[in-house]
Amino acid sequence: MRLDQLKPGQKATITDIDEDGPVAQRLMAMGLLDGTKVSMTRKALGGDPVEVEVMGYALSLRKDEARRVSIEISPS
Repeated sequence: MRLDQLKPGQKATITDIDEDGPVAQRLMAMGLLDGTKVSMTRKALGGDPVEVEVMGYALSLRKDEARRVSIEISPS
């Protein structure tokens, strides 16, 4: 599953960044690393951008960026 597919309120763990190069480096520099827990805070109309909580802070991502992050949904 991809980060952009999470619904508001859902929590997940990052399993992979499906990108190499500058985009992946940027996402990792923002704290999106394998094993990191995230939760979907909200999505704008049309789903772009999305806001997630990661390591205690709010992070807004374009849908295209969130689509590159593989996740595993955490049990409720």
